[in-house]
Amino acid sequence: MAIDRVLEQDVVYPPLDDLVDQANVTDFDAEYQRSIDDPAGFWSDWAQRFEWTTPWSSVFDAQFPHHRWFVGAKTNITANALDRHADGPRADKTAIVAVNEDNSSTRYTYAELRNLVSRFASGLQSLGIGVGDTVIIYMPLTIEGIIAMLACARIGAIHSVVYAGMGVGALANRIEDIDAKAVIAGDVSMRRGKPVDLTGNVYGALEEEPVDHVIWFRRETQPQSKGEIQFHDLIRDHEPDCDPVPVDAEHPLFVLYTSGSTGKPKGVVHVHGGYMVGTSYHLRSFFDVKDDDVYWATSDIGWIVGHSYIVYAPLVEGVTTVFREGAPDHPDPGSIWKVSAEHEVNVMFTAPTAIRMFMKHGEEYPQSHDLSSLRLIAVAGEPLNPEAWRWAFTNILEENGYVVDNWWQTELGGPTIGTPITMSAKPGAAGVPLPGVEASVVDADGMHVPRGKGGLLVLNRPFPHMMRTIWDNDARYKQYFDEVPGDVYSAGDVASMDEDGYISILGRSDDVLNVAGHRIGTADVESALIVHDAVAESAVIGIPHEVKGEAIKAFVVLMDGYEATEATTKSLVQHVRTELGPIATPSEIEFREKLPKTRSGKIVRRLLKAEEVGDDPGDLSTLED
Repeated sequence: MAIDRVLEQDVVYPPLDDLVDQANVTDFDAEYQRSIDDPAGFWSDWAQRFEWTTPWSSVFDAQFPHHRWFVGAKTNITANALDRHADGPRADKTAIVAVNEDNSSTRYTYAELRNLVSRFASGLQSLGIGVGDTVIIYMPLTIEGIIAMLACARIGAIHSVVYAGMGVGALANRIEDIDAKAVIAGDVSMRRGKPVDLTGNVYGALEEEPVDHVIWFRRETQPQSKGEIQFHDLIRDHEPDCDPVPVDAEHPLFVLYTSGSTGKPKGVVHVHGGYMVGTSYHLRSFFDVKDDDVYWATSDIGWIVGHSYIVYAPLVEGVTTVFREGAPDHPDPGSIWKVSAEHEVNVMFTAPTAIRMFMKHGEEYPQSHDLSSLRLIAVAGEPLNPEAWRWAFTNILEENGYVVDNWWQTELGGPTIGTPITMSAKPGAAGVPLPGVEASVVDADGMHVPRGKGGLLVLNRPFPHMMRTIWDNDARYKQYFDEVPGDVYSAGDVASMDEDGYISILGRSDDVLNVAGHRIGTADVESALIVHDAVAESAVIGIPHEVKGEAIKAFVVLMDGYEATEATTKSLVQHVRTELGPIATPSEIEFREKLPKTRSGKIVRRLLKAEEVGDDPGDLSTLED
């Protein structure tokens, strides 16, 4: 059964001529068509830019649902992310700008970064850690966390970063699932000017799941035993003599856990070769990053965005990447803009929830800083409602830059659907399938739904940076391809495609509302609410209703200066009725100080629904405190 679109989006913003003229990919249609007609040639051409110790015998091999890329080739992602720059003209170029929460910063050149990574990698080898060993990294967003990731990759070990702050149970589950040989941990993370203890979670998890080695990065606490291994001692005590270990292109680079609505988290496996090729391609083609750009993904290394676009793709491409520990609006709501101006950021990758937070604080904060270097803001993580798109375009970029939406998942490694910088933006739509991606919107039987109607989003072919399996659970990997007939990957999202091929994400398929026989995506109702001047954030769920089957309940966070009164409720209900019609009008509105979110900023609607109807909310290990 198709899903009704109740929110009509007819505003189109043309691309900016200057950005189109200077784009890395000026003819998107030709680029896309070649990637579909000749995927082997397309990806092979891009892969030729990198260093491979052994060439591939074939570009692609598929035994559905499994796929391999650059078959037979050997490489190491750090040879391309560090050595090819440190041994060349980029040796003294800034690789990383590490910003603290007080906005002080340290710069690391490619030569300096390789030196630190090589020393730490030698230290890991001295502990007997090597190719195929698994290492949990439970670190704050600091240079040490990134060094740990790169050092594991350099020696062929497989890292699994766990977001710092996840609880004892979540950390222990991941240590157990991946059978970790070592844990690299920080003692604190910094949040709103205060240290947040991590040691209790580490000790608690290790009590349940002991490992051979624990390496500590301590900033606030003292070692607990004389023999405790210290992060910086490993660097100090070893020479920078660890060369990158060549591994098969299909050798796992990392395992990153993503939560499901039921059951334990899934360990998504990404590999050295295809992941390097695909994520770097999209840094250049979708994010349009130039050699001299400063790039800032405002994520964390605990998430896929941090892996792909704080660490690996920018370093592989030899550009300058920025990260910042702490809250984006601390010590004041202008902090993110102060950092952007000071370091002359050109491209920013952030989340819709962050844009909505900036909106709540007000336009005076971005407008009080010189953001003239910033030409592109990309967003992903949740649908970007039209109001937030327009606010960012007008108040951050002052209509001199572009806002591009994009959609992808931990499983997919990099941008999959998006609005290229050369195409018109349709606020509310994520965009079109990007090169290498073939996407469709279908019903439960795998049949295409009419344009403009909602259905299940599926991907019809694999690409190099797509996951290879679920760690130690290939049956769970195969479930992605079993949900919809037709040998396709089911994303678990509801979407619609318009007449121009633009895809809008309407919400998770689990969250679809069924009101009096009409199936409605959560994003339409939430977007209508956000347009109201009083609303900072919103989430909607379906609740049981005797007549309609389901009624709509909305949870709303108000903008500063508005009060949760009966008059506000009536105003919001009438506003949605005017925007969407009676079928999509909330029956109930509950005002909250904040909404439950994952630590990467996604609203957890299933928790709201579970609280409402008394169901089990499923895995909540990624829930923000």
